[in-house]
Amino acid sequence: MTYTSAADAAAAAQKFADEARKTYPKGSANIDQALWTQAAAAAEAAVLAEPGNADYLKLRAQIYTEVGFWRQAEVTWAAYFKVVPAVPGSRDAQQAGLAQYNLGYSAYVRNQPDLAARYFAECLKFDPQSAQCAGWAARTALEGGDYARAQALYAQAIALTPGDKSLKYFQGLAQKAADYGPAATGAFSRAYADLDAGRKTQALAGFQAAARSAPNFTEAWRQAGRLALDMGNAQAALEAYQGVMALPGADATDKFNLALAQEGAQYGLDAVRTFRAAYGQYTAGDKAAAQSGFQQATAQNPDYAKAWAWLGRTRYEAKNYAGAAEAYGRAVALDPNDKSSAYFLKLAQQGK
Repeated sequence: MTYTSAADAAAAAQKFADEARKTYPKGSANIDQALWTQAAAAAEAAVLAEPGNADYLKLRAQIYTEVGFWRQAEVTWAAYFKVVPAVPGSRDAQQAGLAQYNLGYSAYVRNQPDLAARYFAECLKFDPQSAQCAGWAARTALEGGDYARAQALYAQAIALTPGDKSLKYFQGLAQKAADYGPAATGAFSRAYADLDAGRKTQALAGFQAAARSAPNFTEAWRQAGRLALDMGNAQAALEAYQGVMALPGADATDKFNLALAQEGAQYGLDAVRTFRAAYGQYTAGDKAAAQSGFQQATAQNPDYAKAWAWLGRTRYEAKNYAGAAEAYGRAVALDPNDKSSAYFLKLAQQGK
């Protein structure tokens, strides 16, 4: 489309942009949408006709920013700032910073940490109050082994968003990173990003790599264990929690999870979790629900002696002696050393 003047092209760009905002769902703006394509083309025509016009340069940059065409947004904001110097923290500078942030995150995902770090640093020049840029600049510094800079940037990000637990978590990691080394710290940080993105298999491999690179890295073992349990991988969880328990930072939760992993490796996590839930119901006094849970656990793994023993107990207490004898019989057959089950088996067989 041709325009009679730069002003006509700019007016058309604004008109197309306004129509696009009304036409497309909020938050869906994309350069491939027809109205946005027309808006960008008209803005380009306005700038081509009057390259030094600050208003047209700004309009073009704003359109590319709104549609998330980050590379073009970076270029067009740079062109605008040659005419109107950037004022850090201003609305225009914040939009330019947003482009830098998104380019940085894209580079990070592509495993280009040095490029990502440069983008995040540029973002902070434009928008010193951007917590997300400070946080990701800190992350790239941490992974790059610049722990002092990482700590300073995490402090900056936390000052901007004091309630962000993730930032505080990584600030603590940055303070200890020298104890683990850049290989382990970088693997851990990448794994955390994979976990945030839902890439659980990659995240588990990353946490495991971090822990094996630095066996004193308690949190790497712990994260590997938690994720392995969540994924139903009892063997990986067992290895991870054994690693945690060998270190001085292990706590009661780690001990509990180690026992869960040990039993899960033998009988399957589903059966063990069902058993533990049933045991909790039993101790809470809901014995009918507990009996159902113990029975489900034996169905999930017929070799689960402890589940058979507790199924026998709930049946015995309900005076279902035949059912109790059946369950206790299975428990004793699986574990001949279970003297308690053997004793109650005899009682159940006698109906008393």
